[in-house]
Amino acid sequence: MEQEIFGPVLTIYIYNESWEDICKIVDSTSPYALTGAVFGEDKDAVLFAKNMLEHSAGNFYINDKPTGAVVGQQPFGGSRASGTNDKAGSSLNLLRWTSVRTVKRTFDTPEDYRYPFMNEE
Repeated sequence: MEQEIFGPVLTIYIYNESWEDICKIVDSTSPYALTGAVFGEDKDAVLFAKNMLEHSAGNFYINDKPTGAVVGQQPFGGSRASGTNDKAGSSLNLLRWTSVRTVKRTFDTPEDYRYPFMNEE
């Protein structure tokens, strides 16, 4: 469970550790972080996993099939060694291709370089 594999793969891991410990193992085992999911009925356990693992995948699913995002319908991108967290299919992706510049135009041209508080009294 340490390799990034593309394709329909189901991994089952029977654990004896506590839920907190297994979430730590899931979060720290692999440098990859493309897609992740947690399934459960215990709301406290699901919330704990969500809080602990939400940054360990580009897309994180709770009680839903983790089949990957559809471009144009759901932002998608990896995290960690799985990518730069690009969100293809989202306007957020546009930010990767922009360089912010500012142009200021004054229509009431100042007649003095000093600010009013700089005037001699």
